[in-house]
Amino acid sequence: MAEENLSAVLYAKGDLRIENRPISEPGPNEVLLQMHSVGICGSDVHYWQHGQIGDFVLKKPMVLGHEAAGRVVKVGSAVSHLKPGDRVAIEPGVPRDMDEFFKRGQYNLSPTIFFCATPPDHGNLCRYYTHNANFCYKLPDNVTFEEGALIEPLSVGIHACRRAGVTLGSTVLICGADLFAERLGVAKELGADFQLTVKKDDGAQQLAKKVEEILGAQPQITIECTGVESCIQTALYATCSGGVVMLVGLGAAMTTVPLVNAAVREVDIRGVFRYCNTWPMAIAMLSSGKVNVKPLVTHRFPLEQAVQAFETTHQGLGIKVMLKCDKNDQNP
Repeated sequence: MAEENLSAVLYAKGDLRIENRPISEPGPNEVLLQMHSVGICGSDVHYWQHGQIGDFVLKKPMVLGHEAAGRVVKVGSAVSHLKPGDRVAIEPGVPRDMDEFFKRGQYNLSPTIFFCATPPDHGNLCRYYTHNANFCYKLPDNVTFEEGALIEPLSVGIHACRRAGVTLGSTVLICGADLFAERLGVAKELGADFQLTVKKDDGAQQLAKKVEEILGAQPQITIECTGVESCIQTALYATCSGGVVMLVGLGAAMTTVPLVNAAVREVDIRGVFRYCNTWPMAIAMLSSGKVNVKPLVTHRFPLEQAVQAFETTHQGLGIKVMLKCDKNDQNP
């Protein structure tokens, strides 16, 4: 294929380059995709800034990107459910082995899983990318490429809500890192009933009391998305007895929390690692119009300006920065 394959490649901490790489031929169970929209995740920025996340350390050049959607260009010999021209969203985590985690439907926990843009696995922030066809999901005509790319972060929320037991009628507190009025305004636009601006001198128990005053009761479920110690403490104090605290954000390896307070009130502490079995539900949510992710995209850049896009994300100037990889189609 006489096409360029511009790719955003991280060579080392702070060293992000845009370079041309070979276009891979799809294997029997793979598809070759012309990438369209790829969102920048906080983990992408973290690798760029620090060269590692926990035990995942960058040791050789790696293509970034895992929030993605594109168009099928070529299919492998064993692929029958997709064809060239299909628009698809990509689930970035693909199990390599049919191990016990795979068998019980928790393939996201498999220690050998492939995951886009997690060392040593390449991501899909490029013009052309090959991926396992079983983890590419056809998009309905009324779902855009950008919405398809946003299924990845939406899936984090779906998986967290499933693990926490969120149902109709649940009272939920979401702890986020958004300290700016503009970002809290978007949260309200997307369905939050109340917003609480946190002051730096607010203590965890003081904040928990404010939450109860605003809601009129303690929340049954708290979804903690920051990983910050003080926020986890607030989540535990705020949640009602018999409730659930879901830890989504990842922070320090060791964290001081009021564990006895949670234990004697039977507050369950649960964790999540990415997601599994969420793409079909997410697509149904978007296609039905029940969930609207479009307002989350605040900035768009062509792939050639990936470094500028990463800087914009790092500076906190937008909510979701989207890179457009198809030079002939820069539409949402």
